Amino acid sequence: MTTPLEELRALHTTGRLAACYPQVRALLAEITDDPARTEADLLSELRRCGRVLASLRTEDVLAGHPATPVVTVAVTGHSTLAQLADPLTAELARHGLLAHQVHGTHGAYLRDLTDPGGELRTARPDLTLCVLDADAVLGRLPLPWGPDDVETACAELAARLTLVAEAHTADGTGTLVLNTLPLPRHCAQQLVDQRGRARLGAVWREFNARLLRLTESHPAVVVLDLDPVIASTGPAGDPRLALYTRSPFTDELFSAYARDAAHVLRSRSGLAKKCLVLDLDNTLWGGVLGEDGPDGIAPGGSLIGEPYAAVQRVAKQLAAQGVLLAVSSKNDPGPVRDVLAGHPDMTLRPADFVAVHAGWEPKDGSLHTIARRLGISADALVFLDDSPAERALVRRHLPGTAVVPLGAEPALHLHALLRDGWFDTPQITDDDTRRTVRYQEAAAREEFRGSTGSYEDYLAELRTEVTLSEPEPHEIRRLSQLSLRTNQFNLTGERVQADRVTALHHADGHQVLAVRVSDRFGDSGLVGALFIRREGDTLAVDNVFLSCRALARGIEDACLATVLAHARGQHLAAVRARYRPTRSNARVRGFYPSLGFTAEEGTDGDGIWFRHTLDPLPPVPGHLTLDARLGGRVHGHHLQHH
Repeated sequence: MTTPLEELRALHTTGRLAACYPQVRALLAEITDDPARTEADLLSELRRCGRVLASLRTEDVLAGHPATPVVTVAVTGHSTLAQLADPLTAELARHGLLAHQVHGTHGAYLRDLTDPGGELRTARPDLTLCVLDADAVLGRLPLPWGPDDVETACAELAARLTLVAEAHTADGTGTLVLNTLPLPRHCAQQLVDQRGRARLGAVWREFNARLLRLTESHPAVVVLDLDPVIASTGPAGDPRLALYTRSPFTDELFSAYARDAAHVLRSRSGLAKKCLVLDLDNTLWGGVLGEDGPDGIAPGGSLIGEPYAAVQRVAKQLAAQGVLLAVSSKNDPGPVRDVLAGHPDMTLRPADFVAVHAGWEPKDGSLHTIARRLGISADALVFLDDSPAERALVRRHLPGTAVVPLGAEPALHLHALLRDGWFDTPQITDDDTRRTVRYQEAAAREEFRGSTGSYEDYLAELRTEVTLSEPEPHEIRRLSQLSLRTNQFNLTGERVQADRVTALHHADGHQVLAVRVSDRFGDSGLVGALFIRREGDTLAVDNVFLSCRALARGIEDACLATVLAHARGQHLAAVRARYRPTRSNARVRGFYPSLGFTAEEGTDGDGIWFRHTLDPLPPVPGHLTLDARLGGRVHGHHLQHH
């Protein structure tokens, strides 16, 4: 049986790698689905795969598969970074992304990051990696040197990097990734004064802490903390590579860095997962419920149960930050409910889950049911299971679902769950802490729907209230996050970073409108946005996105109908609206035509434009109440509609 690496090499040798690129993601998944692999072995195998994939030309892949997502990654730094290219290619391919890498000049990272006409800036990268190492400080020291000299060099570098962060934020191009600097042991050992050595450590850590705090004021900047990475991969550098090739890090550290960098890009591209689906037997507890009974399983409270209790505690921690929890278990529903509700050693309880699916159907069908019930794509799921057969089934039939392999040693389950950062997000908002409650409210709506008569009766009795107005300052990050997370009802698929939302919010001729919803079951909060601007005698709707939990209630129709009515009230000639097809938003292709828009002739790189001549106007659905305040820089007055 051939390995994934051997299959990739065979495709490359026979010239079929570009034509077969859609197979690459599944082949790389096979590598990560072996829980027996050590971390070093896994990273090494992915590096070798990346070396094969690096031979691909972007245009060759797109010729056969034009829908393949391409991301531009700029790479610069203080020292030699050739070892980063292969693992970065592989890590991005794992997430279905085709990498176009642009590398800067060796040692010229300050110029690369600040020259507007330079190759890196003009490439308009989605992600810019500035890889720093200790020589960025040590290379500026006199001989001999002491802790004071290091403190001065650190302060100078911190000031330069702050200017770089400010320039990058102002430029608005993708995300800039910096990293903390590992302190080499041989550097500290050059100080024979133990008191001075301690001060060196303090100065170095203060610099890294200052670097990490850059993210608090610069939303387009991410700083990777390399200390935890080194703790799991081993030494940061190899003395031979450092002296002979000017390469600062080992292959293992570069590979781990590439993995974290891919997580950053994934989270900023709307590819973060939303729901963790957990198996039960030998996953959330030790033992098999159907064979051992409630008293024979071990969910905690003992040495055997401690690894499972650790997984439960981390799952609860993730849920508190907005990750949805669900269960998919091959067990009878009654005993599962009893254990979740009443077993004294369980950390997770029924209130922690948005769906519990227990039964005997195959797991791929179970996961599909969970996704449908939650109104999200199966691509938004992460599946944790100890059965190789179930994992293979899900990988085959739900290729977009992330599958976490669990091996025979339960103490390693926690590492497997967290290793790939599936739920990483730029920032947690207040709405995230209420996400489980809001999905439970959605489930209550569905139950209520089953108890009412017609769908019209159901909508009327929901008593839905919609507010459409400019966002409050504290809602800017939530709007950005919604654009990252919303795939199905996102008319252009665009991901708008927080700084871009702020810029549009304050730009003349532009307006950002936030959509907030509440009903008899609770306050859903901010669920969507419209981005509009004035174009002479017309109004352009650049994008509309709405959370899946707010769909099928006429909210989107009400918002657009209100904008159209307001445009006519302003004596505008028309409203234009843009739709750009993506892999996930095909269901909304007919949204604008359903409201009376007609397609304009031709298309451009911005997608398909539709036009509404404002006669006749679509009605605002009568089953909801809408309070709209459209005014400010675009229209010049406020409108209220009830």
